[in-house]
Amino acid sequence: MSNTATSSGSDTNTGNSNISWPMERADERTEWPPVRPVGNGSAKPPLTLDPSNYPGGKKALSGISLRAFCLGTGFGVSTCLTLFLFLSTPLWRAPFFIASLCLFHFLEYYVTAQYNTRHASISAFLLSANGWAYNVAHSSAVAECILSRLFLPASYFQKTTISFWGINLQVLVGLALMIVGQVFRTLAMAQAGSNFNHTVQVERKEGHTLVKSGVYRVFRHPSYFGFFWWGLGSQLVLGNMFCLLTYALVLWKFFSARIQREEAYLIHFFGEEYLLYKKRTGVGIPGIY
Repeated sequence: MSNTATSSGSDTNTGNSNISWPMERADERTEWPPVRPVGNGSAKPPLTLDPSNYPGGKKALSGISLRAFCLGTGFGVSTCLTLFLFLSTPLWRAPFFIASLCLFHFLEYYVTAQYNTRHASISAFLLSANGWAYNVAHSSAVAECILSRLFLPASYFQKTTISFWGINLQVLVGLALMIVGQVFRTLAMAQAGSNFNHTVQVERKEGHTLVKSGVYRVFRHPSYFGFFWWGLGSQLVLGNMFCLLTYALVLWKFFSARIQREEAYLIHFFGEEYLLYKKRTGVGIPGIY
């Protein structure tokens, strides 16, 4: 039996002339589908694809799907391990932190793709864009949590843990800070839309506007506010004293320097408009929010 199809659109097996087959392929990768006459004989312009969408490019679907799959798997496995260990050992905190990280990095890309699609590249996951220090910080947090629980006496944690009616207030406060931080971070990205970027912009692009509504009516830098408190909350949940202090100092220094640089460009871009907005929303800890 022959499965031959012709480019004229007829199926030799059934004789159905209404079935068309894409037998013509574009010679160039940048032209798909091939140009065909339509209507009065005019030709549709070819669909030009951004080379960054091809395998190996910064927006390659293969790279995006692989990272999303790994984050989803990590989140699922870590969540199951957290629930399994929750009633038996404090070590449940380590997989909980990993699950939270997976969710955070997935949301970084998902919210970017939803509200700022043109910048939805592989780097939007922020898995490697923050440099080695970022990965060392999170690895150190997991290591401190596991090693301290394995080698420090139980009396140490009894002295450093604040409890009320058997409830670990330290963990509850940490969870609350993580939730608040994640919500503010996500809202800041969503409400800024195309005006949000993971890197400080040194040149005002077309359509770049100053966002003054939503969470930006309360905070000048809500995305930094969100991650700052998310980071500190995660260390409270883990019960890490050393990393808690280190996170606070490093994040304060990082965001303070970044905000000063960013505000210089915002004043350059928007002038008096930004200065008035800054004066109206100048609340919170100076240099951070």
